[in-house]
Parts: sequence; structure tokens; C-alpha cells
Amino acid sequence: MKILVTGGAGFIGCNFIYYMLGRYPDYEIVCLDALTYAGNLKSLDGVKNNKNFKFVKGSISDKELVDTLFAEEKFDVVVNFAAESHVDRSIENPFIFLETNVMGTACLLEASKKYSVKRYHQVSTDEVYGDLPLDRPDLFFTEDLPLTTSSPYSASKASADLLTLAFHRTYGLPVTISRCSNNYGPYQFPEKLIPLMIVRAQENEALPVYGEGLNVRDWLYVDDHCKAIDMIIHNGRVGEVYNVGGHNERQNIQVVRTILRQLDKPETLISYVKDRAGHDLRYAIDPSKISNELGWEPETDFDSGMKKTIQWYLDNTEWIEEIKSGEYAEYSRRIYG
Repeated sequence: MKILVTGGAGFIGCNFIYYMLGRYPDYEIVCLDALTYAGNLKSLDGVKNNKNFKFVKGSISDKELVDTLFAEEKFDVVVNFAAESHVDRSIENPFIFLETNVMGTACLLEASKKYSVKRYHQVSTDEVYGDLPLDRPDLFFTEDLPLTTSSPYSASKASADLLTLAFHRTYGLPVTISRCSNNYGPYQFPEKLIPLMIVRAQENEALPVYGEGLNVRDWLYVDDHCKAIDMIIHNGRVGEVYNVGGHNERQNIQVVRTILRQLDKPETLISYVKDRAGHDLRYAIDPSKISNELGWEPETDFDSGMKKTIQWYLDNTEWIEEIKSGEYAEYSRRIYG
């Protein structure tokens, strides 16, 4: 099987590549990544010499490049991780999110249709459902809920989901979609909550927490997410959406305190800042569908996942320093111009 993984130099994408080449050593994987600020080529150092791995620099919204790549490689499966994904950045500049997340998805779908891809899988987010009230712990996101987005980011992802389903209904393209809760683990760019807090706590810097830190997220260890996508692309029903959640709901402030305890740092480092505009209150996924149909269950509880995650960042300070200094981007420029 030959798989195109877009956004494979990013956090979840690179973990998925490692997972798939480890589980299926005979599969071929081509990674297409534009190497924007969150794409780090060095995150793929562990597979760059694998004979079944190939890296291509480029954007999913480059229609000519995408068409040429599909014509040459004849992919069996496409897994689209490529996306602008930071909510704060989408509030500052929505248009790049529309270009990548909507138009880029359209380019991939059109090429998948043209070249008869056997499965197109869109990696989405639970944020397309909006949010849930903090005082209703009995409520969860299910696949049949209406899409009620809160930010330009989530609106762009919802648009991509609807476009994906439209290509299935209109053209018969064999598609699946997964909507995941907040991922954490190795290689996550340190603008997101967990790596940001780990890095700043290590250096005894203030830890910025929005509002009172009471917003709730359902945390999913990245390897569990990769396993879910593996199951969906092999055995998921065409045209279906699958929610993937970790059963690990935590308030943001609880996450920060967990990090401080594990690093033996004082809570005086916490600095409460003005809340984000339109900040969603609670995300919580009901993963019953993927559990009942495919037998998937999250295997990593939050405490053990956090220990592994924190230890990875402690063991990979050079990776962090290269990001902070911009060396990772310079490395990509030296290779690709």
C-alpha cells in the first residue's frame, strides 16, 4: 500500500508516519508538507533513511504540484493532516486558514477523485461541534450533532469536513473523517498548552493561563490517535465520521498543575491572563461509535501519558532549542531553499 500523508512534518502527522512504518514496514509513505512555522523536518530524522519513505516539500493548496504528485505516485490512501491549527492565530488572520484548510482540502479531494484513490481520510477536530456547558458533565459530542463553530479555525475545519462528505455523495469518492479531542505527546510545537507549559516551567518562566483556567478539554495521547486512524483507513465504513476521544477530561489549570508537580516547580509560576475571545468552555467526545464498530479504545491514561510526554521534552532539549532559535526553519531552507 502507498499512502500520502500530508502535514507529516507536523505534530500528529510525524507521529503517524512513525506509527505506520513501525506497524507496516512494507507500506510506502510519501509525506507532503509545506514546512511552515509548525512543520519541522527534523521531526522526521528517524525515517529519512527508510527506503519506503519519501519527503516532498509543497503546499496542499498548490493544485499543479498536487496533481503531478498524484499522477506520479498513484496513491492508494490519502491521510490529510495538513492544516493551520492554532486558534489564536486564526483570530488574528483567518484568511491563511481558509487557504490551507478549505482550498487545500479541495485540491486533495479533486486529485483523489481524478486518480481513483481507494480511501481519502480527513483528520478533523472536535472543535467543529462548538462547546459544551461546564455544568453538564452528562453531555458529550456525538457524530450526529450539528456543526456549531466558534473560531475561524474550527469554521475552516468544518468547511473541509462538509466538502469531504460532498465529494463522497456527489462523486462517490471513498472518504472517512475522524474528529479527535486535544492531542498531546512528542514533537508538538510549543505554542500549544502542554509543550508551552513544559518548556516555560523548565526555564522558571511565567505560565500564562487564560481566564481562571476552568476550560475543560478531553486529552488524547497521540499514539492512541494514530492507532484509531489506522483502524479507520483499513476497516472504517466509507462515508462515515468517527469521533476519537481519550476519556481524559481535565481543566486547563489541572493540566498546568500536573506539569508543575511532575517537574517539581512551584505554582507561583502560574500567571492568569485575559481570556481568549470566544473561548470554548468544554470539549468532551463520545467515542462509542469507533469503539463498537472497530474495537478502538484509548490505551493511555492521562497521568502516564503526561509522564511520557514530559520525559520526551526533557530528553529532547536540542529539538526545543532549535525551534526557539529558528534553527529548524533555517535547516529546511538550507535543504529546499
